[in-house]
Amino acid sequence: MRKAQGSWEKRILKSLNSMCTELSIPLARKRPVGEQKELLSKWNEMGTDEPDLSLFRPVYAPKDFLEVLINLRNPNYENGDSLSFRTHLGLIQVPLKVKDIPELKEFFVELGLTTGQLGIDDSTQVPPELFENEHVRIGQKVLAEQDGAAAQQYIRQGSPTALRADLWALILNISSQPEDILYYEQLKTNVIQHDLLVDSLIYKDVKLTASNDDYYFVFEDYLYQVLLCFSRDTSVLGHFAYNSASPPKSYIRGKLGLEEYAVFYPPNGVIPFHGFSMYVAPLCFLYHEPSKLYQIFREMYVRFFFRLHSISSHPSGIVSLCLLFETLLQTYLPQLFYHLREIGAQPLRISFKWMVRAFSGYLATDQLLLLWDRILGYNSLEILAVLAAAVFAFRAVNLMEVTSLAAAEAVLADLSTLKVMPLLQIFLFATVT
Repeated sequence: MRKAQGSWEKRILKSLNSMCTELSIPLARKRPVGEQKELLSKWNEMGTDEPDLSLFRPVYAPKDFLEVLINLRNPNYENGDSLSFRTHLGLIQVPLKVKDIPELKEFFVELGLTTGQLGIDDSTQVPPELFENEHVRIGQKVLAEQDGAAAQQYIRQGSPTALRADLWALILNISSQPEDILYYEQLKTNVIQHDLLVDSLIYKDVKLTASNDDYYFVFEDYLYQVLLCFSRDTSVLGHFAYNSASPPKSYIRGKLGLEEYAVFYPPNGVIPFHGFSMYVAPLCFLYHEPSKLYQIFREMYVRFFFRLHSISSHPSGIVSLCLLFETLLQTYLPQLFYHLREIGAQPLRISFKWMVRAFSGYLATDQLLLLWDRILGYNSLEILAVLAAAVFAFRAVNLMEVTSLAAAEAVLADLSTLKVMPLLQIFLFATVT
């Protein structure tokens, strides 16, 4: 896994360096004073700026990353070793242990049919006194007690909209202290003083994704602020201690290969890819104060999101999620799985982009936040794979009639009308297993 991650990182760096060379742009430069003043004056309206980014391209997109995962193999693994895994007909060929439905039922026990859920039991047909009123009252009590563990347990049944921002901050252990605001201001100063090549990648990504999204285009300025500051934040390097990836290094000009002249580039060690800004966009609905929004995003990233674009065998890592998704489909919807495979529409080719983005930009925002409630509540990303399988189950009748990958993609092109919690509940607790 580490070897594959290492060679993938080399590819990303090669792409970045070739862009530098082609465009004759340095990785980093100090901005002239006039440019610094101009950027400072436009800090809250960077979206109005229209730099020419036509020559910049995303360093990679999720589909490039999927090709790498498809080619992963275990060198210690003989063909005759295990019949059970040889019968796995999906794209992922690494034999990792993933949960089956009985284990998922046990893990996600609070999502069961007998437990009240926001996202189901707060619909207009259900009188609020049956569940919603009491759930809100308990939520207020949890916040009053400032108990992070209780908040994490509570949020497994969903968070009331009015309490969500505070509950997430409590679970993520974020409290806006004066020093946190000061730290954010220092990052902002770094952005204003130095121009990095990744800044253009961030601009381009926001323009290609969030700016075209009906829900998120209004937050364009917030996204620039948060992502530009994030790229300068060296505290993010700490997460590489438990990440299979390693931060890219750059050398001061003329000192290539001399370790004492090496610096991490970008300073946070994370090169943004196509769709990266969608990790931040939904959080803009909850937090309107930039330093708080920034802290929440950074914590979400170093706890969860980094696993969605690095190669590892962690149960919440993207390889395990892909395998879990394929195994669920092959085991519980075999006819659909074989049909799609036969027509050249491997299901993972459709669902991979959903999982890499944690469904951001695909679901309606209210539904996405209910999903992310459960990620925080269970401290696990496995629910993404379960939801991806549940979407296929929900659209199974239509999918059985398609005859090509393009037609299958068309059936699953719009997820914005889906209701997340009923889908998850039916798939996990009402599927015949």
